Amino acid sequence: MSYDLAVWDGERPRDNHQAGTVYDEFYERYLESDDVVVPPAPRIVGYVEALIDRYPDDGSGVGSGAWASPPVINEASGPIVYLLMSYSKAEEVSEYAASLAREHGLVCYDPQAESLRS
Repeated sequence: MSYDLAVWDGERPRDNHQAGTVYDEFYERYLESDDVVVPPAPRIVGYVEALIDRYPDDGSGVGSGAWASPPVINEASGPIVYLLMSYSKAEEVSEYAASLAREHGLVCYDPQAESLRS
């Protein structure tokens, strides 16, 4: 079982409805399509690197067991990364992931709650 967040590079949507629309478009365009592989944008790569510095995705270190589907960078494409966190660590990791997204000027969205994370 996992808890998921989406983080993307772009303007912050004005509300949860607009965020859901952007999320749906990005998910379909960059994550669902196998037709074209789009390398992750530099800001997304920097974000993921900072995230796995704190919560490693290789099974070693403090964050071991944080990810439901490592390596995290494999869930990134273009301006978006889809984070699949182990449910047991979801509260801690999602708080940090949302905070780090703010620091990096990225948008953090919770697809389960259909809401922006601040």
